[in-house]
Amino acid sequence: MSLKMIEELTANAEQIQEQLLAHILNKNAGTEYLSRFLNGRTDMELFKTNVPVVSYEDIKPYIDRIADGDKSNILSADSVIEFYRSSGTSGGKPKLIPVTAESHNLRTLYFTMLASVMKKHFGNVDQQGKRLEFLFAKQEIDTPSGLKARSATTSLYKDQGFRNTISKRITSPIEAIFCSDPNQSMYCHLLAGLIQRDDVVVVASGFATVALRAIKFLEDYWKELCSNIRSGQLSSWVTDSGCRNAVSSILEPNPRLADSIQNLCGRKSWDGIIKKLWPKAKYISAIITGVMSQYVETLEFYSGGLPLVSAFYGGSEAFYGINLEILTEPSHVSYTFLPNMAYFEFLPVNKDTDLPMSQEDVEPVDLTRVKLDQYYEVLVTSSAGLYRYKVGDVLKVTGFHNTTPRFQFVERQNVILSVDSDKTSEADLLKEVTEAKTPLDSLGVILVGHTSYADTSSIPGHYVLFWELKAKEGDNSLEVDPRIMEECCYRMEESLNYIYRSYRKQNAIAALEMRVVKQASFVALMDYYVSRGASVSQYKTPICLNSKKDVEFLNSKVMENKLGTDSNDTPSTQRVGGRHAAMEMGN
Repeated sequence: MSLKMIEELTANAEQIQEQLLAHILNKNAGTEYLSRFLNGRTDMELFKTNVPVVSYEDIKPYIDRIADGDKSNILSADSVIEFYRSSGTSGGKPKLIPVTAESHNLRTLYFTMLASVMKKHFGNVDQQGKRLEFLFAKQEIDTPSGLKARSATTSLYKDQGFRNTISKRITSPIEAIFCSDPNQSMYCHLLAGLIQRDDVVVVASGFATVALRAIKFLEDYWKELCSNIRSGQLSSWVTDSGCRNAVSSILEPNPRLADSIQNLCGRKSWDGIIKKLWPKAKYISAIITGVMSQYVETLEFYSGGLPLVSAFYGGSEAFYGINLEILTEPSHVSYTFLPNMAYFEFLPVNKDTDLPMSQEDVEPVDLTRVKLDQYYEVLVTSSAGLYRYKVGDVLKVTGFHNTTPRFQFVERQNVILSVDSDKTSEADLLKEVTEAKTPLDSLGVILVGHTSYADTSSIPGHYVLFWELKAKEGDNSLEVDPRIMEECCYRMEESLNYIYRSYRKQNAIAALEMRVVKQASFVALMDYYVSRGASVSQYKTPICLNSKKDVEFLNSKVMENKLGTDSNDTPSTQRVGGRHAAMEMGN
């Protein structure tokens, strides 16, 4: 039935979008916000002419009033029942997004349709076994109004219907999801998943970062996990009473299982470890698009050939689309928008040239009016009180399903690496790093994580890249020939855009610098963000650092300089192909 609904929605997208906007305006035209622009009228053309395109900062004062307890119809005629609190790791400070009963119900409908797509490709996996899902709730915040502010994922986990359903489908006890200590929670997720390893048919996390954090955690704790399974006794440092009681109830002495896990984890290479530990798993579910694409190679190394499924695209503001072709290669994943989730408009974005767009070219276009191969920033209008709201996501139209476009997630808008007039976007940086790391591929070395920042503390400024490397074979110690890293630097600079290269030739930008960080530095960065309030489930590695403290944190992880430093302890500089590539290297 849900598959039929998707077909009907996508075949009648224009009509459904018009009906949805009419519904939103009929309900909310009298609100304080909309009445300023519409004078109580509800026609679509007036909405497009008078209602401005806005960012979060434009509507924050209205949201703050609701959070402070103002019960008048400020943004929506419906009462706000809670706030979704964004992660803050991709766009700066966390944002509060109002939620109404209507927008809450859309979430249930969305996941019903998503489940039908998954069932079409993999059958009813919940009848075949259990899911090992790395789920982490984040502590809620009470606003002065008494309304809860929490991550969208935490809101989902707290939903009673979800809890009643998910408790029967996953290996982990509910208590592990709501444990306040991320390390105790992760330990219990893994322990429960290993105890029930023969039942696991899906391995899942929200983002690829969480899946890889689980693998790193397993690398650090597998011996202790085996010891717990062998003895039937849970480690004493797991003190959370809910976790302890729930996991202890399924933990019995099982030396044979412990020996089997020890044999797999004790091998020299962890190539395919996920498939080896959970042999009945059908796929790995995680978001692997956008900034998460940098983790695909590492996740594929551990996956053992299991499909990587990036099934949905949503945010705190709305659910947008579903990947209807879920077995597509990660680099080709596109999401078909669902026209009943919100009213969508799209601001054209110029990605092919550095010339500014004319005013006529930046007028928002409707969902069914977007053009193939063009780039857009998505705008959301929702019944919960967002109107022509700039989400900040840049998408590319890759095709159509019936009359509805499919979009590839490209990048976050305004995530820019820049020293002077040069501008390197998130997507460009990801593409250029992929090219730059090519010399490592033949060495059996994986780039497991990277980020960057523009160092303008001296003149001229320069780009700094932090790279974490890992050998596919052997232990965690790793030595890379400095000449290989020089080649990576050279390739990186050569692949950057024309303006950057022009400024380099003029010495208006200094040599790009690569700093190789210690093993698990990017897991530590994630923990650092979590310690400051970020949600584990929603964490996205920042591709460009804009905080001095974040830079200092990663600088503390840089490996000892193998090439030597000058008397001022500055990075050594090697001439590469007529350029200078400054690097900090280590073993």
